[in-house]
Amino acid sequence: MGAGGIGGYVGARLAEAGGDVSFIARGAHLAAMRQGGLRIQSGTGNVFLPVVSASDAPADIGPVDLVIFVVKLYDSEEAAASLGPLIARNTRVVTLQNGIDSIEILSRHVPGDRVIGGATYLSGFIGSPGEVVHAGGLPHIFVGGHRDPLIGELQTLCDRSVGLELKPVADIDGVLWEKFVTLAAFSGGTSLMRSGIGPILSNPEARIFIEQLRDEGMAVAAAAGHPMAEGFEDRVMTRWAALPPHGKSSMANDLERGKPIEVAWLSGRMHELGMKLGVATPGHTAVFRALHLHAAGGAS
Repeated sequence: MGAGGIGGYVGARLAEAGGDVSFIARGAHLAAMRQGGLRIQSGTGNVFLPVVSASDAPADIGPVDLVIFVVKLYDSEEAAASLGPLIARNTRVVTLQNGIDSIEILSRHVPGDRVIGGATYLSGFIGSPGEVVHAGGLPHIFVGGHRDPLIGELQTLCDRSVGLELKPVADIDGVLWEKFVTLAAFSGGTSLMRSGIGPILSNPEARIFIEQLRDEGMAVAAAAGHPMAEGFEDRVMTRWAALPPHGKSSMANDLERGKPIEVAWLSGRMHELGMKLGVATPGHTAVFRALHLHAAGGAS
């Protein structure tokens, strides 16, 4: 559900590996997929699915084994409320959304024991209707439910795929918080500074700012009871340095295209948690307040 940069890429890789995949999409992207299939442009190998099952109505697809939920955070509530026709007795819903709120949102609409948290550092965007561009990032998908038989079946499918690696984990909360801290800094920095990560890391003042965003997130996470493991700072810098110099967050790409952005659930959430927990977040607060002007999309 959500056939954009991440959903389109993951779904196409699973279909390429032999999975029976359907896509929930909308607008021009859906029309193009119905007419000419789905193309993935990727440095790990392109994919072309000439015929795909795609709709904007879950009722057209019916009950499934697994829903991979990757809609934008601002669409979460509406999309979660529409899941009913996809849900059978043993259906699982894996969320790969950003932030730390998606499990709670989904659990308001789907029985909580069927919702499984997940995270990925894959980066991608819709290059044109019917085409998804894989922009980099590690091909790992971290999921909870490491003892769930359905996750085991997904593991088998991912093992047959190219450019996709499933990593079931026992502590998904720790993974989600680590990604939240990492992504909030990366999204806020690349969006506010309108730059790829390479120039940011090579400019002394810009680097200080994105490191400040990282460190504020670490302080918030610790105060919330989710401290980052030892060596986190180095892991983040290694991850960022491994990206192409022009690599940006999906939020930065959305901002450039005049689309709505997820700032309220990233830097905005850091700002909110900082106020609640008594942690100063001047960097994230500045990102949130500056980009709030563009939160709903439109001219940037």
